[in-house]
Amino acid sequence: MYRPHPEYRDDFAYESDVPRTNRQPLVIALAALCALILVPVVVDRVAAARVESGTAEAFQEGMGTPTRPEVHVRGFPVLTQVASGTLRHVDITARDIPADEATRPLPVTELDLRLDDLRKSDDGSEAQARSAEATARLSYTDVSDALGLEVSRGDRPGRISARIAMPFGDGITVTVKVSAVSGNRIAFEDFRVTSGVLPDAGEALLDKVFEEPIQLRNIPDGLSLRSVTTTADGLTARFSGTSVTFRPDDAAES
Repeated sequence: MYRPHPEYRDDFAYESDVPRTNRQPLVIALAALCALILVPVVVDRVAAARVESGTAEAFQEGMGTPTRPEVHVRGFPVLTQVASGTLRHVDITARDIPADEATRPLPVTELDLRLDDLRKSDDGSEAQARSAEATARLSYTDVSDALGLEVSRGDRPGRISARIAMPFGDGITVTVKVSAVSGNRIAFEDFRVTSGVLPDAGEALLDKVFEEPIQLRNIPDGLSLRSVTTTADGLTARFSGTSVTFRPDDAAES
């Protein structure tokens, strides 16, 4: 029987080790490449998290919200944006913004902000966005409290329904048109009776309730109310503007 010479077996063993040895530099190179890619990403995300946390804290203090807003800085890398002093795109979602010092307070249930080119002032007293768009949601419960009437969605787009309880009978239901007017105010106009009989005294009372628009408070300077629409849950107010300014209070500045 033929038996291979021992030196042939040694050669085979030596050759089988060559690929295993050559793979080591490749593995090291891949590991180094992954580190070069991942480390900057991780560092950038840490920087983004710090900026988002600081922005959320300042906004909460300035707007007086009970919970911290959600903040997202878009674009990569964030480090270069921080170094330049301008954040290209920032999204903020805040909830339960109060309406302090108002005769008829109408809190903002939720405010979604989309900011472009947000820059902090040199002394840190304010931040300003080159342009911004915002959507505010106002619950019918809060609208009802502000008007002193039970309010719900109307029978047509752009109208709300208000019910007035009467001492005798089933009460009266009217619909009212809502619209945006100057000064970030919501107007209530053209009320119509849809059920029941409204006495003259009741008509005069409703005229007084609806004649004065309600101003939305705690809206950042520079944002202007463009439109108001009705939904199943409440009113949706849309804003836009340029040079939109945020001024945190003393607690935020400290």
